[in-house]
Amino acid sequence: MKKNIKFLLLLIIFGMVAGFSGYLMKKNNLEGELIISDASNISTATLFSSNIMNSSGEIVSFSKFEGQWLLINFWATWCAPCREEIPELNEFAHENKTIQTIAIAIDDLESVNKFTNKIPIEYLSFIAENEGVQLSQSLGNERGILPFSVIISPEKKIEKVFYGRLKLNQLNQSLNSIIN
Repeated sequence: MKKNIKFLLLLIIFGMVAGFSGYLMKKNNLEGELIISDASNISTATLFSSNIMNSSGEIVSFSKFEGQWLLINFWATWCAPCREEIPELNEFAHENKTIQTIAIAIDDLESVNKFTNKIPIEYLSFIAENEGVQLSQSLGNERGILPFSVIISPEKKIEKVFYGRLKLNQLNQSLNSIIN
């Protein structure tokens, strides 16, 4: 009987901790855009010198994307806002040929492939596992928030940084204000 009470108390405490953690994550998930006015202290050198795995397990040098407009989106299969924004990013990638849309999963190859069999990602997709956290931090994600996205110019300058779930209209507005 005492074991059952201890187990029940442990279960209640675990539930409270999980609930509070979920509340904090929801509260700290900043949906919207944070514009970096002075991005001169943030370098894209780490990104462009990276070798990263594609969804087939092949290693690709990120330097091949130099000189292009890029939308880099960091995400994970376990991140609800990340999963929610994929259909809109698919639409964005189909409609907008000015910018190369690239997903970088902070996850393992098996999880990403299993996930994308259910919800396809129709733009370039890479897997960075835990190294993706450091890569996103090198691009300004000091908070470690997912999803995290950046727009990078052909001159390798970070133009915009987004914390939280991207929305198609917000993304199009931001891109129009930068490019046009």
